[in-house]
Formats: sequence, structure tokens, C-alpha cells
Amino acid sequence: MQQNLFVYNTLTRKKELFKPINAPHVGMYVCGPTVYSDVHLGNCRTYISFDLIFRYLTAIGYKVRYVRNVTDAGHLEGDAGDEGEDKIAKKAKLAQLEPMEIVQKYTVGFRDVMKVLNNLPPSIEPTATGHIIEQIEMVKAILEKGYAYEVDGSIYFDVEKYNKSQDYGILSGRNLEDLLNNTRTLGGQQEKHGKLDFALWIKAKPEHLMKWPSPWGVGFPGWHLECSAMSQKYLGSHFDIHGGGLDLVPTHHTNEIAQNVACCGTNPANYWVHTNMLTVNGQKMSKSLGNSFLPHELFSGENSILNKGYSPMTVRFFMLQAHYRSTLDFGNEAMEASEKGFKRLMNAFALLNDGLKASATTEVEIAPLMERCYAAMNDDFNSPVLIAELFEASRIINSVYDGKMKIDAANLELLTALMNLFVVEVLGLQNEQAANDDLPKVLNFIVDLRSEAKSNKDYATSDKIRDGLSQIGFQLKDSKEGTTWSKA
Repeated sequence: MQQNLFVYNTLTRKKELFKPINAPHVGMYVCGPTVYSDVHLGNCRTYISFDLIFRYLTAIGYKVRYVRNVTDAGHLEGDAGDEGEDKIAKKAKLAQLEPMEIVQKYTVGFRDVMKVLNNLPPSIEPTATGHIIEQIEMVKAILEKGYAYEVDGSIYFDVEKYNKSQDYGILSGRNLEDLLNNTRTLGGQQEKHGKLDFALWIKAKPEHLMKWPSPWGVGFPGWHLECSAMSQKYLGSHFDIHGGGLDLVPTHHTNEIAQNVACCGTNPANYWVHTNMLTVNGQKMSKSLGNSFLPHELFSGENSILNKGYSPMTVRFFMLQAHYRSTLDFGNEAMEASEKGFKRLMNAFALLNDGLKASATTEVEIAPLMERCYAAMNDDFNSPVLIAELFEASRIINSVYDGKMKIDAANLELLTALMNLFVVEVLGLQNEQAANDDLPKVLNFIVDLRSEAKSNKDYATSDKIRDGLSQIGFQLKDSKEGTTWSKA
């Protein structure tokens, strides 16, 4: 764990040396999905990025408690999350189902996609509906501190009063005057005292499906409140990392900070980490532009803007090839390039696991390469630079396999450790072909048949087997030690 890790902090707008509050323990909270529809690719990019962070922190010795919530109530349709209909309840009415049926369907779907993309599950995955009591208690505390007010059973946070003693725009870098000037006039919520005030607790109309009793009457929590309440419960009022998509900075995360400071007197997290957006051919992905598609469509290719389907590990590799703070632009050409790069990396990994032969001497030193891999990840989890270093490792593996380079036992052992650590444990990549346990047996049997044909000087059959395997994506390599196969 002797790694000097630097993390970009949205709060300070610079990279900072990572110093956990209570090392080796690390608390990390990431805003999870609102489960009223299928998870979209932008969400997948965010959760793959935080899976990378979770994996690397664990790999360098930290004991990480990773909390990622599920929003199953309270997220209304408006941009601020507290105007309009509840997203889940609206979907339930349209489908003529109970809201919890909608929640169950899309929570299961979300977890299935995360598993297919090889994301590790978080340590704790709490739900908003499972923490109504904690949210009510936080509202009480904020009211007692004088930073909220009640209007006919609804409780609102008083932003302008809060800003007199605190900087409401500390995360976004915008001052209150600018925020007020760029906020539309109150529409349908004239009961708010100020344009920026947001709901902590909302009085439920009789027809509202999801509601609970409270000291202020029957209602439901505001969207921003759940993350403050749950992060405090499982990580304490002050923890290490809070993450989410960049789109959460202006409102959701800004309001979280205000709630926590008002309630507990402290910004909840030392490091605020945000992922950038996913675009399609340079445009923001959206249904209105006709350029959106779901993960299963990307896997199957069943979408008009896709040339073909791509495997889940190719998708993961594609997303990791861009730094998490960079815009990631999807296109068929980019995906095809990633597919080739992923195969190249995994083919080298397979050669390594098949057993490279160590020599008495070495022409390559792996320790500097290992240091560069760590240096890439220590520079704000720079996965694209790490992948470039892993391609160098792949070049070494191929050169040793082809007999063009010698490597001794110590360096071979370090090279094996490097690939297992950074390809499997940190990047979370899997050789998808290896998932079929019977395939290697079948291919080895075919290779043996070809070798038998060659020994009998039946070169026509030998060439036919080689060419046939090549057509379906498998490459044969002949050497003094025999014939091996790999995915082309």
C-alpha cells in the first residue's frame, strides 16, 4: 500500500494526494440508479469507472466500504428532482403495476447488466424506501438548526439563509447571484420562499402511490435527502470519497453538501469524484436524437446505428480506454478498434497462461514496466495509460513466445503477476472465450488431428484444418514445442 495515489477532486478542482481519514479503511459512496427504466450506457460508464476505482484501492491494500444506493422513491420528474410526478409511480400507473413491481424489475435488470460487465457488487446497496426513518430524522435536525421551513406539510431547505454562513455553490464553483439569475421563476411551487430552495419532505397528494407518515403529515422524502441520510448511516458524517456522474454536480451533489453541512456541520466527503458523459458520434445520447440504445442492444447489435454486436468485455475495455473524466464518444469504428485491441491483449494473456518458457538469461526487465503501470493508476486512475503499458507487456509476451526475446524465471514470474494484477484484478477484464470450458478441449483435439495429418504427410487435410479454424476466428502457431491455438 506504499503508493502515492493522486485523485482529482471536483471540490478543489485539482489533483490531490489521497489521504484516507482512517487508513487502511476507505469509505466511498456513489449515487446509484433510479430504477424506473433500463440502465443506459451512460450509467454503465459511471459504474464501470467506480468499479475500477474500487478495484484499484482494494488492490493496493485499502479495505473499502463501497456504498451505492438504489433510488426507489422520491425522484420526481423535474430537473431539481422535486417537481412533477414520481418517476417510478408514473411508470407503475402506465403499466398498471404496483410501484415495487417496477422497482423489482429494473433493480434486477440493473444488477444483471452490472454482472455481465463484470462490475463487483458494492459492499452495501441500500434503498431509499428502506431508510425513511433516517431521512425523517435528518429533516428534523435541519429544521432544528434553522436551515429549513415548513409549508403545509412540506419541508423546504432555505438556500439563501444557508448561503449567508456557507458557500452553497462550493462544488460547482458558481456564486449564489449567478445561480439565482439562471434559475427560472417558481412554477407550481409558489410555496417555496426562494427560487433555489429544494424539498426535503413533500406532502403527498391523495392519489400519490408511495407515501409515509411523518411529523408533518403523510408524504415522501425529497430526492437529494436519501443520499445524505444513507451515506451518514453507513460511512459516518465525514468519509473519504463521494462519486457520481458529472451531471449531478449542479443540483444533486450541491444539495447533498448543503444538507450535510446544515445537519452535521461538515462537508460529507473529502474527495468528490465525477465521471464525464458518453456521446454518440459527437452528440449527447438521447431518445429525441434517435441515437440512444441500451446495453443489451449493444451486445446483440439489434439497433439501426450499430454495425454489429459487441461482447460485454469489449464494451468494458472500450470504456476503460478513455479516462473517466474525459468525454467518451461512441462510434462503430471506435468499437471495432477496441474489439481488436481487447483480443490482442487477451491473446497475449492466454499465451502467458499457457506457459512461456523461461531462459537462463533475460533481455527484458519487467520491474520498470510494473512501476509504470502503478504510476498510471496513481495518476487519478489513468486507465488509458495503463492499457498502453499492458500492450507493451503483450508485445514482450509475444516476442518471448515467438523466440525473439529471452526472459528469465524471475522476470517471467513478475510479468505473470503484472498481467494478473492489472488485467484481471484492476481492469476487471475476462477472457470471454475461456468461459466455455469445453472449447479448449475441442480445439486441442482438432489441433492433435492436424498434427497427426502432418506427421502422415497429409498436408491437404492439415491446411484445411488450419484454414477452417482461421475462418472462424482461431489462429494456429507452429513451433519446435508443438502447435498452439489462440483467438485471432
